[in-house]
Amino acid sequence: MAKRNGSKRQDDENKAEDQRVSELGGRETLKRKEFEKALKPLHVELVKLQEWVRHEGRKVCIVFEGRDGAGKGGVIKAITARVSPRIFRVIALPAPTEREKSQMYVQRYLPHLPAAGEIVIFDRSWYNRAGVERVMGFCTDEQVQDFLRVVPNVEKAIVDSGVILLKYWLEVSAEEQTKRLEDRIDDGRKIWKLSDMDLKSYTRWDGYTKARDDMFSATDTAWAPWYVARSDDKRRARLNIIKHLLGNIPYKSVPRDKVKLPKRKATASAPAHPVKMVQELY
Repeated sequence: MAKRNGSKRQDDENKAEDQRVSELGGRETLKRKEFEKALKPLHVELVKLQEWVRHEGRKVCIVFEGRDGAGKGGVIKAITARVSPRIFRVIALPAPTEREKSQMYVQRYLPHLPAAGEIVIFDRSWYNRAGVERVMGFCTDEQVQDFLRVVPNVEKAIVDSGVILLKYWLEVSAEEQTKRLEDRIDDGRKIWKLSDMDLKSYTRWDGYTKARDDMFSATDTAWAPWYVARSDDKRRARLNIIKHLLGNIPYKSVPRDKVKLPKRKATASAPAHPVKMVQELY
């Protein structure tokens, strides 16, 4: 019964998502089957990217920013679903400690930058200072301006060190954000995603818009440009972003030896061990 109920909930979610109309572009959301069909070859390419990064010792850093409910986590899950967590690392730092607050602002992010053979994905990044910290009053205007002045030079140093740096902003409409946050309230599996900070941030739409625009103006550079992805349609956003990042990294297929399972001797029947088995309820 539990399995059937879970399956029904998932089916209901998929139907609701299929029926929703995107506010940006006016198109119906991509059907689940169409999405999965399009995603499969992209996953194959992500594996090729992974092998190239490891083989060539390359370094890739991908930054995801956007309002609460924009779909950052979903995009990251779509990217990392079929690759190795030893090569693809996802970084989502908590609020800074008192010690970290005393450091240069970007300092706590620097140890997480990729080494050779790694791809690091930031689920929010040093741009917290230009966004949530600014809007919620966690820093002064002077600190924000200092950050916006300094960070292009920091990113220049990152790129000059051999890191391929891609920065994405997921753009969600006010109406779609409301739907998604309400969905988190109503769904016991998603309520953990909604924090007190999210509720306070929700009322400051215009403040975030101003912060976003100032951030773009100061940090959209030739060496580290911003790429904006419409994300009212989660599925289209995931496909578009994966396709885009693959097109902006000069990876190639790495030659691979053909793999064949070796022969092994016939296995002998093993005696039953007196251990506790998991009850098979499904």
